[in-house]
Amino acid sequence: MSRIQIETPEKWLFHTRIKVQIGDINYGNHLSNDAILRLCHEARMRLLSNYGFNEIDIGGTGLIMLDAALQFQGQGFYGDELDFDLGITNLSNTGFTLIYKLHRTRDGAAIAMVKTGMAFFNYERQRISRTPEIFRSAIAGVIE
Repeated sequence: MSRIQIETPEKWLFHTRIKVQIGDINYGNHLSNDAILRLCHEARMRLLSNYGFNEIDIGGTGLIMLDAALQFQGQGFYGDELDFDLGITNLSNTGFTLIYKLHRTRDGAAIAMVKTGMAFFNYERQRISRTPEIFRSAIAGVIE
């Protein structure tokens, strides 16, 4: 059986903590796969906000997700606080890969590794854009 392998970045760019809510729980009474992506979206928004950006405006261009991969490592439950570490790899002329490491705060148990392929996107023209210099400059000390 094929398994997704997600490599961790050399340095983590950002850390945040998010609590699992009842709407994040599935019929198996644990954190659902779609909720993990939704929580990663929240963590991504917090990362961008930390640098003065948002998904619609990063130096005049936005972001769009091209793909996502999720590697389950453990179960999360209602009320758990999850620590999210975010890092960037594969920075290119038009985008990057964002890596998310999720673990439970109280015991450090690994919950998931996630990666999302992000591209810079001009929503007005509906096309991929170049990576803004302001973004490169903001993260330069961490990923290079």
